[in-house]
Amino acid sequence: MAHTSSTQALPASPTVPRHVAIIMDGNGRWATSRFLPRVAGHGKGVEAVRAVVEACAVRGVEYLTLFAFSSENWRRPADEVSLLMRLFMVALEREVGKMHANSIRLKVVGDLSRFDAKLQAMIDNAERKTAGNTAMTVTVCANYGGRWDVMQAVQKMLAARRAAGNSTQDPDVFSEDELAQHLAMAYAPEPDLFIRTGGEQRISNFLLWQLAYSELYFTDTYWPDFGADELDKAIASYQQRERRFGRTSAQLLEQAS
Repeated sequence: MAHTSSTQALPASPTVPRHVAIIMDGNGRWATSRFLPRVAGHGKGVEAVRAVVEACAVRGVEYLTLFAFSSENWRRPADEVSLLMRLFMVALEREVGKMHANSIRLKVVGDLSRFDAKLQAMIDNAERKTAGNTAMTVTVCANYGGRWDVMQAVQKMLAARRAAGNSTQDPDVFSEDELAQHLAMAYAPEPDLFIRTGGEQRISNFLLWQLAYSELYFTDTYWPDFGADELDKAIASYQQRERRFGRTSAQLLEQAS
């Protein structure tokens, strides 16, 4: 694992969150509140993604992770799922060139095998094109679930053990670090700040392992209305938090003195 685990060591607490993770909720409700079809909300949500990526880059956020489509979203009406897939393809076509020009790396994580071959190829091409970019990493979680992530990490860890053929290793004992290196986002630090728009206050099977010590921020603002000003409110809330990671306030004061 390339980054510090918040349960194994004391990570840094930067003034500007290094990693922001967002559940982009409320697209459909934004549309229906305006007597528009849900498709209009999803289209407007894509515009919000662009604005938030730009705002994060300006503010010095290094990693931005967006929950675009959960493994449970397949339960939605078939026409809405089909629309979301089309929007994903259109967004890749329109935005990847701009991201590359601004040295932004794109990663897409999740069980991509369920997507059609054309979309998988577009994702692969986008990741390859932006792989060397260093200004910021934007991760889109698509057909992703936190439990899926942990299970696939366990499977990869066990496969790696079998491939290594280490007969002296106890097959029933493994460490957090050994498992964590196989998580879908092992390349990124744990989120400092988690944001959910749309008024719901739950994490909905998103980054279950990684959010262990993230600061949680919930807002009633629907995702299509979430922009730079709303991001600043979330960051301001984060900056008021005392990040103890299991320690006491007195210990933090002693360390600061």
